[in-house]
Parts: sequence; structure tokens; C-alpha cells
Amino acid sequence: MTTTRKSGDTKPSNQAPNNTISGTMLSSWSRQQKLAMIASLAILGLLLAVSACSKQGPKPALVGVSSPAPSSATPAIAVTEATTPTAAAVPAPTKKTPKKRPANVTYSDANSGVSFLYPRKFALASGDKGVAVATVALPGSLYPGTDFASAFFNVNVNRSVSEQECEHFAFVDTRNADGEPVDAEKVKIGSTDMEMTSDFSANAIKQAETQYYHSYENGACYEYVLGLGTEGFATEGGIEHVNRDEVFAKLEKILASVKIKPVETEHGAEPAIATIAAGKE
Repeated sequence: MTTTRKSGDTKPSNQAPNNTISGTMLSSWSRQQKLAMIASLAILGLLLAVSACSKQGPKPALVGVSSPAPSSATPAIAVTEATTPTAAAVPAPTKKTPKKRPANVTYSDANSGVSFLYPRKFALASGDKGVAVATVALPGSLYPGTDFASAFFNVNVNRSVSEQECEHFAFVDTRNADGEPVDAEKVKIGSTDMEMTSDFSANAIKQAETQYYHSYENGACYEYVLGLGTEGFATEGGIEHVNRDEVFAKLEKILASVKIKPVETEHGAEPAIATIAAGKE
């Protein structure tokens, strides 16, 4: 019996060693690849870590740079605060306050030598002809709610009368049937001796009270007239009587301030126009 060997039976025996070698080589190659891959991954991870560290490294520097910012702002504030007092120390421009006008005004007349003080709120009228020198009138609204109508202080100078006639100058008592002058009362006003007479007249519409003061100086008769006028009946319509003593006290205060300077004038000369100047209160 003849034994027949198939070609297929010999191939396994012949190929077995080759398969073993190739499998061994394949197995060893895969390990090397794995090691290489692991090494590559390790190197890549190291590079990534270094790159990450290099990227994160500047951040502390940025924090370090930004952190001094508040400290740099603080000196700026300090400098501003330090300069503020200097600016405040500069004196502000002062406002000019209006000069307060004196309450009283001085009247003076060079021709007659008369001068006196009177309140600025009173009205003054100076004479230009005859014996009248000046008149000071009180405001009509000075005593509201009363029967006050007017009040005045008047200065007259007459060079055509004697010293004896001066005592009764410009006044004759109308109540005297003989028309005799009223005897004057000697009074002292300030440092000046004067003669004083008075008069009072009234009717249903108005009332008037007048006081006359006379003095003889510079060869002339100086007359000062203090007058008060009221009107109507104070008992009607709730109107009160004005305080006469108070009104005459204001007028007498002007009279007490009168001064007369020596003057050289011809007999019968007319008084000059008065001048007004500010006076002390």
C-alpha cells in the first residue's frame, strides 16, 4: 500500500517556524511602539506642562504691577489735599460797603453867620430875600394816626430893628385889645441867652402853636420860630392828639445846636443863599 502525502500536510509543519518568528517580531515591535508612544506622550505632557507654566508665569507679574496702583493714587490725593489749604488761604476779594451817611446835616449861612444841625430826613428851604434865612420842616408822615399836620423850625435875621425892639420882634398878642407886644420870657438855650414868647390860635378846622426866640448879635436881631400845626378834631374817627411836647422837643434840639459866628455886613444887607454840608450826629 502506497502512502500518499498530501501537500497540505507538509505545509503546516514547514510554516510553523515562520509563523512563530513573525509573531515574535510582531509582538516585540508592538512593545517598542508602545514604549515609543508612551515616551512620546510623556514628552508631550512635559512640554504641555512647561508651556502651561510659561503661560501662567506672567500672571503674578501682572498682579504685582497692578497692585501698586492704589498706592500710586494715594499720593495724588495727598498732594491735592495738601494744596487745598493753600488755595483756601488766598483772601477773597472784599466787598466795598457803602459809607453810612450821618443822621444829621449841618446848615450854615456865611452872610448871617448862622449854623445849626438838623435831621437828614427833615426838609430844608433856604431864604433868598428879605429876613428869612432858612426853614426846616418835619415830614407830614412822622406821626401817623394823629392830628399832626405840620411842624417847622425857622430862622429870620432883621438888621433894621434895635436891640430893645428885638425882644418883641415879629409878634404882637392879638388877644390884647391894645395890640401891645407880649412880654418876653428870658431863657437860656445852650450857651445863648434869649427872649421867648409864644402864641396859640385855633378853630374848628386847624390849630397852630408857635414859639418865638430872639437874640441880638452882630448888630442884628436873630429870630427862631418853632411852629406846630394840627387839624380836625382828634376825638373823631379814632384819631389821637399828637404829643405836642415831643414835637417841640425835636424843634428845640435844632435850636440848641445854633451857633452864630461874627460877620462883617453892611446895614440892611440881604442874607446869602444857605449852603448845606454833612455834619456829625
